[in-house]
Amino acid sequence: QVQLVESGGGSAQPGGSLTLSCAASGPTFMHDLAWFRQAPGKEREFVAGINYHGDRAHYEDSVKARFTINRDNAENTCILQMNGLKPEDSAVYFCAARPPGFGIDLTTRGTYSYWGQGTQVTVSS
Repeated sequence: QVQLVESGGGSAQPGGSLTLSCAASGPTFMHDLAWFRQAPGKEREFVAGINYHGDRAHYEDSVKARFTINRDNAENTCILQMNGLKPEDSAVYFCAARPPGFGIDLTTRGTYSYWGQGTQVTVSS
């Protein structure tokens, strides 16, 4: 059973930065990883994803050039570096994992089998 634990959430001012970490345990070999977020009253949405080998990443349009996703398979961690934060980035951020076999599209929420408990990110002045 794959388990995911997020950390690093908190508060930031507009224009600031936060780094989210996802620690994975269990059989994560060949799993793709992704970050989703959910704001109050809204559906959970894709933010960024990275394939197992770390050579392919995809970002939601509103976070491109501001957020960076990386992973360290030796450490079983996934990092989301968030720069240039905006109030609309405020949400609960979830780490997600899926086994191989779902193709190159990293964005589809329903393909992810495993989820962390989420970490709150609040951006305000």
